[in-house]
Parts: sequence; structure tokens; C-alpha cells
Amino acid sequence: MTYVVTEACIKCKYTDCVDVCPVDCFFEGENMLVIDPDICIDCGVCEVECPVEAIVADTKEDLNHWLELNRDYSKKWPNITRMKSAPSDADVWAKVTGKYPEHFSKEPGK
Repeated sequence: MTYVVTEACIKCKYTDCVDVCPVDCFFEGENMLVIDPDICIDCGVCEVECPVEAIVADTKEDLNHWLELNRDYSKKWPNITRMKSAPSDADVWAKVTGKYPEHFSKEPGK
């Protein structure tokens, strides 16, 4: 088992989860984070820290797409080990669903 970051993170990119991760398994894209499933130790501390409930265990149904996306982009994006400020409009995006098709960015974080 591992944890994965899902669509709810897109355009929110809260980093509370990064601050509590004991193994630095988060990687930052332009508008979301991902977890490297090969580094994640399945402790679950990040899941409860996410204010938009974007982090879930990969044992939940229909997460294959997100598991593969997390695996793929964790190899391409830079590692993030410290909490940053969320985007100024994160609270607005937190309420939006169906963000992936139009708002997912393949670009690395800065």
C-alpha cells in the first residue's frame, strides 16, 4: 500500500502534508504535488494533514490513474521537503471538482 495525491490538489497545492512526511516522498509540479510510491512508507500522517482531502490510500477503488500519475511525475518533478504558502486562490479552487482535464500541468514546480 502507498498513498497518492489526487485531483483535489490541482490548483490548491497546500503543502501541510510535506511538513509532516518523515521520508520526503513529495514532489512538486506547477499546480499540484505527487507522492513517490517507492519512497512512501505508508505511515499515513500526510493524509490527515491535507485540508482538501487530496491524499488517499491506494487501496481505494479507481485510483490506478492517480497511482500511475504520482509514480510518473515523482520521477520528473523536484522533491519538496518544506511547507510553502498555498496559492492565493487555493481556497477557491478547493471547492472545484473535475479539475484534471483542464487544469493539470505537466510542468515542474518552482
